[in-house]
Amino acid sequence: MEGTPARVGITSFAATSLDEAVYVELPEVGSTVTAGVACGEIESVKSVSDLVAPASGTVVAVNEAVIDDPKLVTDDPHGEGWLYEIDTTAVTDGLMDGSAYEAFLADQQ
Repeated sequence: MEGTPARVGITSFAATSLDEAVYVELPEVGSTVTAGVACGEIESVKSVSDLVAPASGTVVAVNEAVIDDPKLVTDDPHGEGWLYEIDTTAVTDGLMDGSAYEAFLADQQ
């Protein structure tokens, strides 16, 4: 996390696993999301996956571009494919940075 609001999206690993997103459901601006609880979904040609909030807070923006063009989520997850932004209200100590996530993925293989 780099300050507030926090931008939420998926990782390139998740994007590759999904293949091609065809539908995205995001939480509404003004709604409250809770860490660890589903707040939307991403449907791909392979599956439907819950979008689980990484932190608790109030949604302050959604990326309308990914609703109109869901492929952005899987084609550019770290850029134009971001999903929503929240003002966080809870401690986010459990989140991993990029290096920790890479190590986690390596341990899974």
